[in-house]
Amino acid sequence: MIKPMKDLFDPGAFLAKVGTGKSISELNKGAIVFAQGDVADAVFYIQKGRIKLVVVSADGKEAVVGILESGQFFGEGCLNGRPFRVATTVALEASVVTRISKDAMARMLALEPKFAQLFMMHLISRNSRIEEDLVDQLFNPSEKRLARVLLLLANFGKEATPQPIDIDINQETLAEMIGSTRSRVSFFMNKFRKLGFISYNGTIRVHASLLNAILHDRSTVAQQDEPDLCVDSDNHL
Repeated sequence: MIKPMKDLFDPGAFLAKVGTGKSISELNKGAIVFAQGDVADAVFYIQKGRIKLVVVSADGKEAVVGILESGQFFGEGCLNGRPFRVATTVALEASVVTRISKDAMARMLALEPKFAQLFMMHLISRNSRIEEDLVDQLFNPSEKRLARVLLLLANFGKEATPQPIDIDINQETLAEMIGSTRSRVSFFMNKFRKLGFISYNGTIRVHASLLNAILHDRSTVAQQDEPDLCVDSDNHL
């Protein structure tokens, strides 16, 4: 029996093709997808690459609030009536992004159950990550927050071998992500390297020992007593 065409809908194929209300852009590293304050009129999907979410306060203070990878949506706030963007999104590396207009997105969610399920799973995953980030910021010291960020950036757990972080991310960005200072990040990075938790020569490689240390709470130090030592002259890791 031949299945109805509707059952053959492939969300991945849909997102990979240009169509009504849908376009695809190839971005160079550093390209801005949308800026804080822009009109929120579309949802985006990352086919390839990584996108950084940055928020700037009224007094000019900048914070990195997330790094998104291929297979993730962003800009979905427009679907709940948010008129303007609350963050700036920047390509961390060469990326391919699909833009879906607000109307086209709403139509696909109503008509295609498979697409709606894919998007729902994204929202559940994003919500869980936000909850984990909040707990991390409220209860964990900066050393453990940095370790968690490194493990997440390395997609640790998806492969059996240590994972390289193959994006150009510097200590200042890591400090913004964990709500700390660059000198403190430098101190911890040097400590992690000396303990064999990470290695880096151009790219960072995260080892299983870092995860083990965090799980057993062996690497935490008292921040109040941390000296601003090991500050590298180069801001890059």
